[in-house]
Amino acid sequence: MWHELAIAGCLLLVIEGIIPFISPGRWRKMLLMLNQIDDNTMRIIGFGSMLTGTVLLLIIN
Repeated sequence: MWHELAIAGCLLLVIEGIIPFISPGRWRKMLLMLNQIDDNTMRIIGFGSMLTGTVLLLIIN
């Protein structure tokens, strides 16, 4: 189980590194936009992301 978790973490880093590598200017603008979003909206986005990931894992398995 720990091996699979480590693989998932490594893949997360690779995927999250793609946008700053390809378009650092766009990534910087996105971070500035995130600074303007209130905490409640950020929580909703985070929950939606977790829910989507969980559903996709259930579909894949």
